[in-house]
Amino acid sequence: MTAILKESIAWYKYINEDLADPRTKDYFLIGSPWPGLTLIGLYLYFICNLGPKLMEKRKPFELNRVLQVYNVVQILLNGYLFYKALTEGWLREFNVFCEPINYSNSPKALRITRLIWLYFVIKLLDLMDTIFFILRKKQSQVTFLHLYHHVGILMGAWGAVKYLPGGHVTFLGLLNTFVHTIMYTHYLLTSMKIKTSVWKKYITQLQLVQFFILTLHYLQLAWVEDCGFPLWPAYIMVPQNLFMIVLFGDFYYKTYIKEKSNNTTKTETKINGISTEMPNGKLKEQ
Repeated sequence: MTAILKESIAWYKYINEDLADPRTKDYFLIGSPWPGLTLIGLYLYFICNLGPKLMEKRKPFELNRVLQVYNVVQILLNGYLFYKALTEGWLREFNVFCEPINYSNSPKALRITRLIWLYFVIKLLDLMDTIFFILRKKQSQVTFLHLYHHVGILMGAWGAVKYLPGGHVTFLGLLNTFVHTIMYTHYLLTSMKIKTSVWKKYITQLQLVQFFILTLHYLQLAWVEDCGFPLWPAYIMVPQNLFMIVLFGDFYYKTYIKEKSNNTTKTETKINGISTEMPNGKLKEQ
């Protein structure tokens, strides 16, 4: 038993310290996985258990002003990171086929590590999306896709700060902050009662394109020799993005294709202004 315990401690030290980038070990919530995992556990407990119970006999909170401020903050943070991702590398210097990590302590390399940490903080802030759903009694919007996406990308961002703070992985942040800037702009306009319903379909399309591009972005590491960026992230990111394509693709089909087809069918069942549809969804015989 003692030998197993010692081996476990050695493995933990190896993974948490030896493999980690020493430049980010003192960043907030990065030194150890436990604070972050605790936050995720509390988040899931509130969303799946405590929150719905607390709201069960309460009226939904009116959070319109809060949401407007929240959306503005998200737009500013994501827009800033998108701009910095471009100007710090992807606009001129970085190679989209393979970009190694700069492990030096140069001012630019350290700026990039801090920007990746800021991306992680934004992913923490994103968890408020779900909390607002609960407080507004919109539990139906808390789907598996929603929870998996929020928790998964938060854990991925933490891993990037701790192990891969720079290089090839930052392309994900470039795309994701661009998509989220547009997405939260849509949310802001919606909270201001400005109709942008047509945006929803195109935002989902944009997210699907993002996952396709990221799949190719990591897949190409297998064919680039002497890249200077480790191959192992591809074994995580390629299946992850393929899974997201499946989840978002299923959502897109059910929301924008199947539902549209159902609505078209209902419209076509009306003859001379008389509906041929029964309350149970079946059609009357003519």
